[in-house]
Amino acid sequence: MSNSSDSSSSLPSTVKQVANALRLGGWVCFWIQLVLGVISGFIFLFAVVTLPGNKNEAGTGGGLFLAVCGLMVLGYRIYLAFRYTRLARQLRSPTPSLRPSRADSIKKVKKTLISNLIGMSLTLFGAEAIGGVLLGKSLVSGQFMFNPTVELGKFIQPLDIFIVLGNTHMIVAHFVGIVVGLFLLDRVYK
Repeated sequence: MSNSSDSSSSLPSTVKQVANALRLGGWVCFWIQLVLGVISGFIFLFAVVTLPGNKNEAGTGGGLFLAVCGLMVLGYRIYLAFRYTRLARQLRSPTPSLRPSRADSIKKVKKTLISNLIGMSLTLFGAEAIGGVLLGKSLVSGQFMFNPTVELGKFIQPLDIFIVLGNTHMIVAHFVGIVVGLFLLDRVYK
């Protein structure tokens, strides 16, 4: 009966390196994206609950919709990061027929890269929409000096900046996924 150290010593060194990189990259990506995704999710949930029904607010309309879509893609991406660790486990299999091929590993890493690019694109478009609304609010705030009848709700509120922060967390989470994916592609190709 052989133990896991005996089976791992029979693996080729390149397979061990790829498996270690997938395991490390998967866990790093999983935890960073999970923490940032949960924080962003709470921020957006708080924003939806506390924002008034005004469609000119930074967190409502298209900006918040795109940000939430980016958050959903991030949730899927967190699942794929966990799958990296399972792929690493499969690569360490003592039976060569049970190990995924290099092409299959590359395909899985590329799939996660594409999902991160889609999520980052959605989040960036949401940031653009949110930034546009905030620009409009800042321009209106300059008119307050000349027109004191402007509603206070048209000014930039702390909640608006909170929403920008949540969106920024998602951009960073997707960026981490892209960096880890590119690192893993480099390791698999070597």
